[in-house]
Amino acid sequence: MTAASWPTSIEELEDLQRELARLEPPPWRPGERFLVAGVFAASATGLVGAGAAGDPLWAGAAVVDAGDPGRPVEVAASRGRAGGAYLAGVLALREGPLLELVVRTLNVRPDVVLVNGTGRDHPRRAGIALHLGAVLDLPAVGVTVRPLVAEAREPALEPGSAAPLLLDGEVVGHAVRTRRRARPVIAHAGWRTTPDVARDVVLAVATGRSRTPEPLRLARRAAREARARG
Repeated sequence: MTAASWPTSIEELEDLQRELARLEPPPWRPGERFLVAGVFAASATGLVGAGAAGDPLWAGAAVVDAGDPGRPVEVAASRGRAGGAYLAGVLALREGPLLELVVRTLNVRPDVVLVNGTGRDHPRRAGIALHLGAVLDLPAVGVTVRPLVAEAREPALEPGSAAPLLLDGEVVGHAVRTRRRARPVIAHAGWRTTPDVARDVVLAVATGRSRTPEPLRLARRAAREARARG
């Protein structure tokens, strides 16, 4: 285990990311039934450029049973302030503490958490999905609409198809087709999750109603609804 935290400067965060990337926690594999949380942060509308530290943020979290992902188990939302600008590779500086907070407000503890961000597909191999999982001591998978620094092949057109995401010749995730006629999402290996487990978890909670896996879709909606309330 690691005493991971949320640094307050880019330099400190990059050092911690390198440290997290070197760790080898025991891998997690899903059981027959498992709970999946999604977590998503929304910035204020109308921001110029990448935003800045102190911007208001709203975070949503949602939990579903992988055996019945269309029916949420719990949904929560929290409000906070950004720790930095929205910059590639250092998203944890901006969103990390608030994402941790909203997950900790849940009354049920999920088995794995889907994070709107990358994992091993990262310049220092430790994106926010890996970092948040380490802080929460929960297996974590990243989900994005495109790779960060890795290269993804196009999966077959059928829902459930996947193709490897490669970084320097290493598989760090998969491009996954969650819905017919929709672009694939990227399932990133994160904290205690392999690329294959990341793919399988995303597919387990893809209902077909949306390109986005259901826990993340519900978390995104919760964050935006909280933002609308102010």
